[in-house]
Amino acid sequence: MEKINYQKQLEKLLEQLKTNGEKPTLLLHSCCAPCSSYVIEYLVEFFKITVYYYNPNIFPKEEHEKRKAEQKRLIGIMNESGKQITFTDDGYDEQTFKLISKGLENDSEGGNRCTKCYELRLDKTARKAAIQKFDYFCTTLSVSPYKNAKKINDIGKILEKKYNAKYLISDFKKREGYKRSIELSKQYELYRQEYCGCESSLKQARKMQKKEDDIAK
Repeated sequence: MEKINYQKQLEKLLEQLKTNGEKPTLLLHSCCAPCSSYVIEYLVEFFKITVYYYNPNIFPKEEHEKRKAEQKRLIGIMNESGKQITFTDDGYDEQTFKLISKGLENDSEGGNRCTKCYELRLDKTARKAAIQKFDYFCTTLSVSPYKNAKKINDIGKILEKKYNAKYLISDFKKREGYKRSIELSKQYELYRQEYCGCESSLKQARKMQKKEDDIAK
């Protein structure tokens, strides 16, 4: 099977938008401020962006609120430089994530639990984009080297048909997107979390850290 170059597909669309003088609206699901930093910087020239913070996977609630506050702080900083990014969220919804991840708590990172998590967050984003008449929807998730861009884009295309809302094909880790997100995180002094988000990933991160500490002794 031929490997799809999502970045080339995105660049082709962006060039079309630029040539036609269009600047459509985009509902951009964001997992956190650091990941969104590069994606916003990259896309804001081409889209009117609304950042959508919907992450019921994040545990505990205090961590969810901390990441949300940092997301809003980043948008505020960027808007000070003339950008016009808006923010929306739907509050904390931990029980929904627990329902879809039940029985998958011990899956390794990148497994079925993560796929269910992608589906949950992207489904909510696509539905919101359709209801509120956004031209496109997308997610920042693919900027991470630990996230499977093919899975994310496959889900996005399925939801595009389900909700009749255009999905923005992307693989934001390309063009050194992840490296740039680290640079911007340092520039804006963003809080960079040490685990993906859910309780299972927190436990796995702590286990890995303990193993590394034991080796270092």
